[in-house]
Amino acid sequence: MNSIDSFLKRFEHFGVELGLERIYQLLDNLGNPHLQVPIVHVAGTNGKGSVCAYVSSILTVAGYKVGRYTSPHLVDWTERIYLNEQKISSNTLEKLLQEVEAVIRPEQPSPTQFEVITAAAWLYFAQQEVDVAVVEVGLGGRLDATNVCHQPMVTVITSISWEHWQRLGPTLSHIAGEKAGILKPGCPAIVGVLPPEVKIVVEKRIADLECPVFWVKPAKFLKGSQKNKSLPVANYQGIEYQVPLFGDVQLRNSAIAIATVQVLETQGWQVPVAAIKQGIAETKWPGRLQWTTWENRKLLIDGAHNAAAAQVLGRYVRTLNCRSISWIMGMLSTKEHSEIFLALLRPGDRLYLVPVPDHSSADVNQLSTIAQDVCTKLVFCQVYSHLTLALEESITDSKNLIVLCGSLYLLGHFLTIKNS
Repeated sequence: MNSIDSFLKRFEHFGVELGLERIYQLLDNLGNPHLQVPIVHVAGTNGKGSVCAYVSSILTVAGYKVGRYTSPHLVDWTERIYLNEQKISSNTLEKLLQEVEAVIRPEQPSPTQFEVITAAAWLYFAQQEVDVAVVEVGLGGRLDATNVCHQPMVTVITSISWEHWQRLGPTLSHIAGEKAGILKPGCPAIVGVLPPEVKIVVEKRIADLECPVFWVKPAKFLKGSQKNKSLPVANYQGIEYQVPLFGDVQLRNSAIAIATVQVLETQGWQVPVAAIKQGIAETKWPGRLQWTTWENRKLLIDGAHNAAAAQVLGRYVRTLNCRSISWIMGMLSTKEHSEIFLALLRPGDRLYLVPVPDHSSADVNQLSTIAQDVCTKLVFCQVYSHLTLALEESITDSKNLIVLCGSLYLLGHFLTIKNS
């Protein structure tokens, strides 16, 4: 895996640079593998990954050969590329990256790291002759390196809220315009519940492109099913299914996945209801409201890397009826720190702040000041130089539920040291 890391690090200094010219050139050099791959294209602020995971799992159970491309990864690069619910092997990914590197021409602008791994994914799916690839947008939509297919089978927008304003624009309407950039003329659009100012932007784009549109309302939990020891059961348009991922947001995400599959059925795909039920029940999507342990102590981990995701985590934690929480948190410098704290912290909670290693981490001392302004009745707020120190102290300090959150990269670091 280190060789993949070191290979891709060479492209890291080109940064995140939105635009399609370099990826089109790179794919053209590779023989345009993306044109051989039918796709379901998924954008949105939150929920993209779990929708991709649900759709991929359902179609795999239905008997199709399914590729899946998502980002970021938690522990290693192979997590981004799946075939029929099995992640790509390190050896295969290395060979693909070498094939991509071989066609990069010195006289052409160098591709970014994301463009290189995205090209490798397209190449893999074409070589494997997948029936469909379920592809998650990396950032935004319109200028994202995944936005190279002119006729996806379905495009999906899961949700739109405030994120990446530094690149996508200063208002929610700007962000919505970028995400709606994945919509294509006449291609069916599946859209989750959107704020009014955002819905106007997306509706206009849908009308301009004459897309058949399906506005998806969330499923509903069956009464009493959340209290059972087995998985809760939801109902969407008469289909009852077990929901394996935690949080009320999965009512939205699973409904969007079912609606997506139902559109594929109108295009001739055979997806029995039994495959929908089994596919959802078997879905795995780590790092989002995931229960794990550290030194035999139960621990909840979640990305919660923007305000909307933090609100989902906050609502879930409050269903657990804990008197107070020990939060271990680290965030990137680019995130809306006070809004995330506002969604999570309550009087009586304890807060352990840590840097996010190897990324543009927010200053932990500044986070401490912000947190204590947002929640003046924290009983404890301390900064730590390293995650393991915070974990050790949180375990010895109290019997509280411990929640690790604030950044998917921090979760990846946690899982790396836990598994080492």
